[in-house]
Amino acid sequence: MSRILVTGMSGLVGQSVRQKLATDHDLSALNRSNVEGVPTVQASLDDYEGIRPAFDGIDTVVHLAAKITDAVGWDELLAINVIGTRNVFEAAADAGVKRVVFTSSGATVSGWERSEPYRSIVAGDYDNVGEIPMIDETTATRPGNLYASTKVFGESIARRYAYEHDMSVISLRIGWASEVDRAENARQISVFNSRRDVVQAIERSLTAELAEEYDVFFILSNNRWGYRNIEHARQVLGYEPQDSADE
Repeated sequence: MSRILVTGMSGLVGQSVRQKLATDHDLSALNRSNVEGVPTVQASLDDYEGIRPAFDGIDTVVHLAAKITDAVGWDELLAINVIGTRNVFEAAADAGVKRVVFTSSGATVSGWERSEPYRSIVAGDYDNVGEIPMIDETTATRPGNLYASTKVFGESIARRYAYEHDMSVISLRIGWASEVDRAENARQISVFNSRRDVVQAIERSLTAELAEEYDVFFILSNNRWGYRNIEHARQVLGYEPQDSADE
């Protein structure tokens, strides 16, 4: 059984990851609060000395923990999403971890939604939408807020550690996942990700073979009005979404 450390296991996606991976993997958690039934190191990500012991003996890190809204303020975004992400990669490198799966965000390109045809797509104004130029991993990032900017920086940190240390790193730009697990407005119809599909992408990322040390993938459910191209994830990870916002 591979030894997997999950940061943020008590979160929405973290709980689903635990349910899926617990049978076939030896799981541990890095969390601010204790995760009952799972060996847990309790520490904040911006405390390097506090989190470092969690990485000893680990094969793969699934880095989920993050602040996901600007509402928490810049200090929290900086501490957890920037300093914390750097600390995770530094600890992984120091402990000899071989793979890190970093949950980035489709928000890294959400600024494109201010331009057509993406503006009409997320507004649900489909009569004004013709052919959709799909955004893929080669498209320039365009973060729409500070949270998204921290994820762009997190990807940069991930790439740096992949190429300077003996580890492979996958960044997953996941879409909108929520407690209700369905799209509730026009924008979410475009960027919806079911928890089942997110977990599938993470599970496939554990063992996927990469052409280089680092790669990045868009992950979405099979949404009719999705504008982010998931073909690269299909080809490299074997990802095949099971759900759709259209349902």
